[in-house]
Amino acid sequence: MSAARPDVLRIGNASGFYGDRFDALREMLTGGPLDVLTGDYLAELTMLILGRDRLKDPGRGYARTFLRQLEEGLGEAAERGVRIVTNAGGLNPAGLADAIRELADKVGVPVRVAHVTGDDLLARGGWGDGVLTANAYLGGGGIAACLRAGAEVVVTGRVTDAALVSGVAAAHFGWRPDDLDRLAGAVVAGHVLECGTQATGGNYSFFGAHDTLRPGFPLAEIAADGSSVITKHPGTGGAVTVGTVTAQLLYETSGARYAGPEVTARLDSVRLAEEGPDRVRIAPVRGEAPPPTLKTGLTRLGGWRNEVTFVLTGLDVDLKAELVRDQMEAAFEAAGCRPAEVRWTLARTDRDDADVQEEASALLRLVVRDADQDVVGRTVSGAAVELALASYPGFHVTAPPGKGAPYGVFEAVAVDAAEVPHRAVLPDGTLVDIQPAVETRELERLADPALPEPLDVTLPTRSAPLGLVVGARSGDKGGAANVGVWARTDEAWRWLAHALTVDRFRELLPEVAELDVDRHLLPHLRALNFVVDGLLGEGVAAQARFDPQAKAVGEWLRSRHMDIPEVLL
Repeated sequence: MSAARPDVLRIGNASGFYGDRFDALREMLTGGPLDVLTGDYLAELTMLILGRDRLKDPGRGYARTFLRQLEEGLGEAAERGVRIVTNAGGLNPAGLADAIRELADKVGVPVRVAHVTGDDLLARGGWGDGVLTANAYLGGGGIAACLRAGAEVVVTGRVTDAALVSGVAAAHFGWRPDDLDRLAGAVVAGHVLECGTQATGGNYSFFGAHDTLRPGFPLAEIAADGSSVITKHPGTGGAVTVGTVTAQLLYETSGARYAGPEVTARLDSVRLAEEGPDRVRIAPVRGEAPPPTLKTGLTRLGGWRNEVTFVLTGLDVDLKAELVRDQMEAAFEAAGCRPAEVRWTLARTDRDDADVQEEASALLRLVVRDADQDVVGRTVSGAAVELALASYPGFHVTAPPGKGAPYGVFEAVAVDAAEVPHRAVLPDGTLVDIQPAVETRELERLADPALPEPLDVTLPTRSAPLGLVVGARSGDKGGAANVGVWARTDEAWRWLAHALTVDRFRELLPEVAELDVDRHLLPHLRALNFVVDGLLGEGVAAQARFDPQAKAVGEWLRSRHMDIPEVLL
């Protein structure tokens, strides 16, 4: 691989999920110099969607959006000498690789295409009933092998999101498997890039501080020692700051050890520094041997669900909610087929003496689940519709109830890395077996570091929203949620580390009061990371709660009031 500067590898990102901004691939190719452009299209929910696609047509199972983006992007990439690496292959990387070759012939752009395989473990069986997909999270070794063999486009299935960057960097700089610090640096850079514009101000707690109308996509300038600078193309929207990079570093992580197939990156070693406008340096990063097993994601169809949201307006909201609950329960009993799971939640979005009708209304949400579609279908929708003229005053619903829809379940299991046939299929068709890490280390929690010196406890305080002094970013990992919280100043960190304990966290977020909550300290980032086990039930595809991916839990936390030292406000 060659680059404009041999000592610096410029890797961009053009997708953070399946459905991200369609024009991003073209924007990144034309917006400034790049050596490699990556795209992340896979998530837990995506694998379920692709699994259902594959059931309908075995030739599908990949992200078709990427192929449409490539119709105009392939020529640009070839002209500019930019290689493309993506996990858009999903469940069928070979199929997508063939489709790219056909596209290249159609548009007259000769291109060397390779792909990575071995992650799909469904055929080995033993996963239990109803499993639709079973995919191990591979590392970047296959990507590196493809690039070393001259591939200009590399397509993978389920690799770790960060592997799209670490594999590219390993190929370019010739890193060995024992170059753990260098690999860890690339993994951290890859984690920052993987969610696209979340690193450039998208979904950022302090979004009012910069232009967020159309954030540009990020890129990383990676050096041979594994250090990196996160930046973006000149003239694009958003911003790259220590805050935006911190937010993304905390996203969907847990403790200080961030494990991958080739290296475990020590997040407690990471230091960030602003190097200039829209330039944040990440260095140093320590790496350790990876665990001996690979995370393997299983998805299955869990059954059928239906949902009705009743609008309760004006006076007597609690009594209205009680009436409609009793009426629906009576209808289930009369039908003789109550759904296996019935969940009611009342959101008191109403306020007294409201000038706008919507502001005078509360929302009562009914969610039902069952293995039988008929039980959640006509039984529920018919009962709700029949109440239209026979229930509480002002009866209406936000949308007509439907027939019910399938929902999915995600589960992560560990598989011995030696049992996963990680292979690179080179442009000439040659198969290369990628060996698992020779040195491994069981993943253990690190002891908590020392707390910073607390602020003077005699300082005057006042009750105020926590978000006035801290940022937050939250997300999902299977049935667990993580909530990363960081302070913007050393003084705020000295207060936060002592004030926001697990007990206080539970008090502020009553929904997590009965769940297991684990707190991790990352002093160099002035951050706390809370992992809440079980908040999301069986994962995002199950849609167990109002915010099924825990995207806004962090913002809920920031809205809660604490007694904060006035000197911080």
